[in-house]
Amino acid sequence: MELMRNYSEINMTKDKKSENRVVYSEFGTKPNPDAMQRGTANLPPAQQDLRVQASRKGRKGKTVTVIKGLQANAETLADLLKQLKSQCGAGGTVKDQEIEIQGDHTQTLVQVLSKLGYKAKISGG
Repeated sequence: MELMRNYSEINMTKDKKSENRVVYSEFGTKPNPDAMQRGTANLPPAQQDLRVQASRKGRKGKTVTVIKGLQANAETLADLLKQLKSQCGAGGTVKDQEIEIQGDHTQTLVQVLSKLGYKAKISGG
């Protein structure tokens, strides 16, 4: 029993050490993850041209409505996603500055985005 407890303590200390291990640091001792992130311009809705498209590509036949052309920070995208998901009654996510809503909701999303002040068009067939 004592051996088992010591073994688990050793494993925990190894995991903690490997998490915070810095191999090389030229500019100080604390890494700054915010320094490498790109800033995104948070344009007002009237200046953004959005494309709304239903797509099945790479999703095993499931239809997803994709909104492309968004130029906003992560907080704004999260708020917009929450509004759009509630209007459509479906799930969704943000991937690479694009909003994906589950299901084919192109007409609904164009209407909702237009009411919010965005210039939105249906794209694709």
